[in-house]
Amino acid sequence: MNLFEYVGQRIRDLRSSYGSGQGLSQEALARALDVAANTVSRWETATYRPSLEDLDQLARFFGVSILDFFPPDEAAGNDQMAALLRTAKQLKPDDLEELRRYAEFRRARSLYAGQERPPVGRKRKAVP
Repeated sequence: MNLFEYVGQRIRDLRSSYGSGQGLSQEALARALDVAANTVSRWETATYRPSLEDLDQLARFFGVSILDFFPPDEAAGNDQMAALLRTAKQLKPDDLEELRRYAEFRRARSLYAGQERPPVGRKRKAVP
């Protein structure tokens, strides 16, 4: 399974288990994200790839980390990570949350970089 198939499967899993397992239709998710109805389907089948901004919006909608859309990383910690953690402990809760989201976004961007990509294909609903 390539990265974009994994991302699509995670979107499908989150959508299907939404609302204590009741699930959410692709159309309802598309309305919530203000994208065309078939865009969610195309993300889930890896026909289109969601942008990082789309993934951030999905992560916020589902209340998960943006990194939940990527395969788990088995990388071990290092001195830079320890220094970052020491510094983060001194931040206010709001600043810590902003730092976490920024770090997750940067990590997601690095995971996306260099991947063979299907077309972005993100379509917004036409405004009447």
